[in-house]
Amino acid sequence: MNTTLLTQATEFQSKKVQPAMKRTLMLSMIALSMGGVSVAAQAQTQQQKEIEQLRQEVQALRNMVEQQKVQTAQTATAIAAVQRPAPVATANPVLKTAKGAEFNLYGNVRADASYQVEGTSRDLPYNHINAVALEGNSENSDRLRSTLAATRLGLDFKTQVYEQDVKGKIEVDFLGGSNFDNLRIRHAYLSYGNWLMGQTWSNFAVPDYMPETIDALAYVGGAVKRTPQVRHTTKFNPQTNLVMALEDPKDASITQRLPALTARLNHQFADNLNVSARAMGHEKRVNSDEEMGWGVGLGAKYDVVPGTTLKADYYHVKGDSSFVSFTNSGVVKQADGSLVQSEFDSITVGLTQQFNEKLRGTVGYGYMIFDEDQNYINALTNKTAANKELWQAWANVFYSPTKPLSFGLEYVYGEREAFGAAPNGSKTGEDNRLNAVAIYNF
Repeated sequence: MNTTLLTQATEFQSKKVQPAMKRTLMLSMIALSMGGVSVAAQAQTQQQKEIEQLRQEVQALRNMVEQQKVQTAQTATAIAAVQRPAPVATANPVLKTAKGAEFNLYGNVRADASYQVEGTSRDLPYNHINAVALEGNSENSDRLRSTLAATRLGLDFKTQVYEQDVKGKIEVDFLGGSNFDNLRIRHAYLSYGNWLMGQTWSNFAVPDYMPETIDALAYVGGAVKRTPQVRHTTKFNPQTNLVMALEDPKDASITQRLPALTARLNHQFADNLNVSARAMGHEKRVNSDEEMGWGVGLGAKYDVVPGTTLKADYYHVKGDSSFVSFTNSGVVKQADGSLVQSEFDSITVGLTQQFNEKLRGTVGYGYMIFDEDQNYINALTNKTAANKELWQAWANVFYSPTKPLSFGLEYVYGEREAFGAAPNGSKTGEDNRLNAVAIYNF
């Protein structure tokens, strides 16, 4: 009985314990399962963090590589720029003479036309205001004239002597002779250092301060004189220089035995203002009689504003007709053999406006008045050919469609008053003209 009871108790106990153990096992398994899930989740999160960090490191590495590429390219460009030779400018071909001197050929083809509305007595296309016909006496009105005589050809030379440049110029046109149809020398000179020898613009009657004209001979108050000369320039500073010259003015009215002495002081007061003061002295000899001719001049060029230029030139001359244009005879021989001299004042002034790169225009005025010395007047053989006063006013426009080409149109009106009257009683003559020009420069 006891055995049976024990057996039963054991079986009962076994039946009672087994479900509890199962529950405990199940709970343990669930706990282990949940713990495994938690560990797996933590592992996955850690792995994602490591992957993201790796991505960032790879991206940073890529950025460094790209920066290195850019720096390498910049360095290569800089090195190439330093090592690359500077571009060499293509020089114009140098022309040389047989003796090795460099030279440059230049010039122009120029066609002039002039329509004489009223006045003039000579069949010329250029200015001769001092000799126009007096009113009602052989006037040549309503006439067209044309010429290519002002066509020009020039050569500039340069060579070295004792490590210093010797420069030269030869320039010709076809305005020689009484009818302006012969070849003539305009310039022919050599220059070495501060010295010049040959023919060029007179040191006294310079054209620098004349207002621009289409007429190749300029207007009253101007001068286009070129003389054989020996000239020396002394430079005091970049703004001031003194030019002294001995000149042959080729005055046909006298017997010349000495050259004219001329002096010109140039000074630049500012970038837009240049002034020139001149003086001249020359012996005037007719047979054994002689007088001293002399003159002074003052010129100025002033750039009022960019593109607007004012020019003015003044002369006072006694006893000379060879430097300034359109004058009376400088000296005249009286009945007793003594000489009497002419004396005059002249001025020219003009304003030039540069409208644009292709178009410019000028308005100008010139005036010349002679001293009424009765001894001089009485000594004249033809009083109608000598003038008491002259004046001219003009306006022109130049158009350059391209650099080598230039076209100009100009209107000029002027009058002269003679010392003596013509047979019809007239003492005045007029010059009323329209000028045109076409120029091709090369």
